[in-house]
Amino acid sequence: MRTAAWFAAGAVAVAALQWPACALAQGNGQGGGGQKPQYYRSPSTAAANLPFSDAARVGRLLYVNNQIGNEPGVAHVVSGGLAAELGQAMKNVRTIVAANGLDMGDVFKCTISLSDMSKWAELNRLWPSYFPAGHLPVRNVIGVTALPLGGEVAVECTADGR
Repeated sequence: MRTAAWFAAGAVAVAALQWPACALAQGNGQGGGGQKPQYYRSPSTAAANLPFSDAARVGRLLYVNNQIGNEPGVAHVVSGGLAAELGQAMKNVRTIVAANGLDMGDVFKCTISLSDMSKWAELNRLWPSYFPAGHLPVRNVIGVTALPLGGEVAVECTADGR
């Protein structure tokens, strides 16, 4: 049986493990500590008057907003299922990353929202093709009940622009 003390000890251990990463981001020049974000809006996002930026850069880190499988400026996802939508979403990510002077080898963390977790194996099969060999970012796949425009997949990423 797990007790409250066991959970408290786990929370302290997690906080201790996370502290160095927080310290890095706050002051030694490796994260964005003390630097104001710079926002990037693509011409299609600006033209559509969407209420968000495509990416934000803080220091050398680029945070790419959730990308779905629609062509920029088009209000529906591409047809063809998960493979086609993921391909378009990753093309969108690649375009934003490149517009900020980086490439897919600079991407180190992704969060993927998947509306049907039974397609996880298909996602795993497709995923490596979007990155240079030996540069697979860490990732988190989250099952969701719905995505914008009825999409099957959405991808947000973080890249290091050193």
